[in-house]
Amino acid sequence: MPYAVTSDNVRLYFEEAGSGTPIIFLHEFAADHTNWEPQMRYFSRGHRCIAYSARGYTPSDVPPTSDVYTYKHFYTDALAVLDHLGIAKAHFVGLSMGAYSSLQIGLNAPERALSMTLAGVGSGSAIENLEAFRKQCLANAEQYERIGSVEVAKVTREAPSRIPFLVKDPRGHADFYAALARHDAKGSAKTMRSFQGGRPSIYTLTEAIRNVPTPALIICGDEDDNCIEPSLFLKQHLPAAGLTFFPKSGHVLNLEEPALFNEMVERFIALVEAGRWPVRDARSMVPQT
Repeated sequence: MPYAVTSDNVRLYFEEAGSGTPIIFLHEFAADHTNWEPQMRYFSRGHRCIAYSARGYTPSDVPPTSDVYTYKHFYTDALAVLDHLGIAKAHFVGLSMGAYSSLQIGLNAPERALSMTLAGVGSGSAIENLEAFRKQCLANAEQYERIGSVEVAKVTREAPSRIPFLVKDPRGHADFYAALARHDAKGSAKTMRSFQGGRPSIYTLTEAIRNVPTPALIICGDEDDNCIEPSLFLKQHLPAAGLTFFPKSGHVLNLEEPALFNEMVERFIALVEAGRWPVRDARSMVPQT
């Protein structure tokens, strides 16, 4: 099995396909590298595609202590995969947790990002609900430790943001939750406790976000209620951002609407590579009154 090794000696399992300009895919909390298969198959026709499982997600290593599951570990892990492969820059495509990590790369290592696709980004960011969100993350972590991934998959399969996936594609939805049931419960608990429950709200990063030059595509499902306002916020403050909403869609955008997702990301990357995705022209902005 191919592994990249991080600075703290965590092995990250990855797969790659195709050749050309690199694209690296960063998965959400409930997923792993396998959930990018529709994108790996499509984009590898013209790009070098890499998907990896984050720390805590087998067959990557599952470190034993929660202190090495912070958001800083997660975004630097993506860079460790690129370093292992000798890749200086790549297009970053992230969903949810992976979108947050992609944004952090834009904030902290913009020289490594050709572009960033931020799909289903920002859940749990609302300042007025932040303390409640963090308490819920701790409760969710304890649930993984108490009943295990198989039972968690059963009780979370009808979470509100996942219902559009169930309605459109019951078979795909069942496959997704069968994969979640195979996750390492200890790794999921530590990720929930430290990454999900410890990351800064994007609303506290406004000034830094305004200085990110990286071309960005923000994608949100119009039924993914927790991500709508954060997506609008990022569109407002990222200088080179475009925003699209998928109709009648929830959180798992790359699997709910794989053809549409691929089409939008392909168009975005093509425009970036052609130098046609600029910072927003000030003439298009309505003056504030």
